[in-house]
Amino acid sequence: MVKVRQKSTVKMAMTATGETHARSVVHVRDLSVTIDEPLIRDGTNLGLSPTETLMSSLIGCTNVIAKRIAHGMGVEFGEMKIALSADFNRLGTMLQEEIETPFSNIVLDIEVATDATPEQLETIKSDLIKYCPVAKVFRAGGITITENWTPAPL
Repeated sequence: MVKVRQKSTVKMAMTATGETHARSVVHVRDLSVTIDEPLIRDGTNLGLSPTETLMSSLIGCTNVIAKRIAHGMGVEFGEMKIALSADFNRLGTMLQEEIETPFSNIVLDIEVATDATPEQLETIKSDLIKYCPVAKVFRAGGITITENWTPAPL
């Protein structure tokens, strides 16, 4: 059997149309995603805001990478419930002041159904810090990410 080696570096490409002052439709692969502002900020509320989209990418990456790590270790990771809270300085988005790091602190409360031992869970947590590209970008930008893990039985 011939093993196909995946490329380690790939080109990511997306296109978008700014339909209104607040709404963009982003096209990637065969998908379209709407990014919009809520009604209170003169949007049409048809999608997540840009900053909500940013934060949701951290949640998605945490889920995918943690489950890949667990799978590679032979550990069962079932449903993950992830709650995110972030300190967001909006002065920049309000065009009042340039803010170097708009998000100073992010907290992820992660509940996962698993058969992992405490030691295995610690390995998964430390590997997640090494391999989740979204979290790595946040941390490199000076943002603190705190992860509170709660294992639950399968």
